[in-house]
Amino acid sequence: MDHLDAIDRPGLRGADHRILTALHARARDPRVATAARALSWTGEHGALWLAAGLTGAAVDGGRRGAWLRGTALTAGAHLVSMAVKRIVRRPRPAHVEPLVHTAGRHSFPSSHAASATAAAVAFGTLGAPAIAPLAAAMCVSRLVVGVHYPSDVAAGAALGALTARLGSRWMAPGGIHA
Repeated sequence: MDHLDAIDRPGLRGADHRILTALHARARDPRVATAARALSWTGEHGALWLAAGLTGAAVDGGRRGAWLRGTALTAGAHLVSMAVKRIVRRPRPAHVEPLVHTAGRHSFPSSHAASATAAAVAFGTLGAPAIAPLAAAMCVSRLVVGVHYPSDVAAGAALGALTARLGSRWMAPGGIHA
């Protein structure tokens, strides 16, 4: 039993297990497994998104500050998700064999999903729409590699979107203390 059982709606736990099992089964295709592992590795600690933000800052001098603030929001979403994990302490799925090693043993919320979605929202406002599909793929990859339940990913994505949305005024030219 995990700590979310007390707030679990009837059927949510079963749906979490069924959806995870179905998506994890997609990893039988070696191409899917390889792509999911690569996304998992590049998304560790938000590395892919931090690199994207710093690259944006380096090549888009006119909006360097906005790129750096978006990168900070992405890092912030990741840090908040890690703090929530320490409070909730939900164990990672035990009914599937994970395809990757994880930095920690807690799964709620998904920090990969939090940083990916924060980057999609923040960098999307700067005209980088290609980040959104990559962020969505990152979120799905956490299920394919078997290290998160769908509710972990949904919560991480919501946290990331909320973090970036709350910081949107800070990112705007002339925004809060820009």
